[in-house]
Amino acid sequence: MTQNPEIGQSIVANGIRTNYHDVGTGFPLLMIHGSGPGVSAWANWRLSIPVLAQDRRVIASDMVGFGYSERPAGIRYNMATWVAQAVGLLDALCIEQADLVGNSFGGGLALALAIAHPKRVRRLVLMGAAGVSFPITPGLDAVWGYQPSIANMRQLMDLFAYDRSLMSDELAELRYRASIQPGFQEAFQSMFPAPRQNGVDALASREEDIRALPHETLVLHGREDLVIPLSNSLTLADWINRSQLHVFGRCGHWTQIEHSARFCQLVGNFLAEADAQAA
Repeated sequence: MTQNPEIGQSIVANGIRTNYHDVGTGFPLLMIHGSGPGVSAWANWRLSIPVLAQDRRVIASDMVGFGYSERPAGIRYNMATWVAQAVGLLDALCIEQADLVGNSFGGGLALALAIAHPKRVRRLVLMGAAGVSFPITPGLDAVWGYQPSIANMRQLMDLFAYDRSLMSDELAELRYRASIQPGFQEAFQSMFPAPRQNGVDALASREEDIRALPHETLVLHGREDLVIPLSNSLTLADWINRSQLHVFGRCGHWTQIEHSARFCQLVGNFLAEADAQAA
């Protein structure tokens, strides 16, 4: 049997046994995945990790309730839990400060972490990010309302990408099989129950807190995103004083997969500025 590449190393982060990948050397970069069914850090960032790890230490973890991290009985899946786990991971790895990249749900989490623990964050990258309230899209409602089947997973895959040729039946089957592992769907359904607008609002930070962020921030979004609206990133770029915005045309929700090379180049250059300033 071949080893599952989604399973990396294991460490206890704020009391939660956490699955994570730790590649490369240099200033640490913590990459936080989105909230699709069957998601894991590796599934989300598999194309980005080896490229970005050429110049820095890249850490990508499965947040509790997702992937191969522990799902403790009775745990409350909310922003406070996820922020505490992410900070606990930095503590467990003896990392005082890191750059953050957050995708979708992970963008909302990265934003909340930077607000709650500003000194733990050097630079911030928000990609197709939640984190501000918006009327839930039909796409996100479908993602969070997923019921396991290969056909349903294939429909979600087509929602994520502008170029549907990137979404194969084989990929849909792999993600479906990931979504039906013991405990996975039960945890997923408990996170974002109907009415799912409540889930959008629970991932949002207060406008005044976002406006107060001191961090240099790179905001990225796909113009044709059907899951998180482009207006989210326009708002974030407006509210965050030290921000810059890049919009990818002919791109859906998976910027890091659909435009992988450009994504890595933009993020790498943005973080390299901070490396040069620190040298």
